[in-house]
Amino acid sequence: MAITVRFVGALRSVSGKSKITITFEEVVPLREIIKKIVEKMPKLKKVLIDPELEDTRPNTLILINGKEISVLNGLQTPLKDGDEVVFIPVIHGG
Repeated sequence: MAITVRFVGALRSVSGKSKITITFEEVVPLREIIKKIVEKMPKLKKVLIDPELEDTRPNTLILINGKEISVLNGLQTPLKDGDEVVFIPVIHGG
């Protein structure tokens, strides 16, 4: 099972790639994909994972097949073969 992961903006710079493919044997939740990403690309851990909560940072928008994860099942959203996950940094100003 192959999942395409895309990085946009500053996340592309940190990862050094705009796209990677991650493979799993079975359907897995988004949380597992994120774990695998930070294992393969440790530089992304600082930007994707809140060190205190050990959860994704609120300043990253995550889309699965074009839908924001809050309208799906959050980090428990199951991913299947052919799905695309996109990480987009949210920039705040003021």
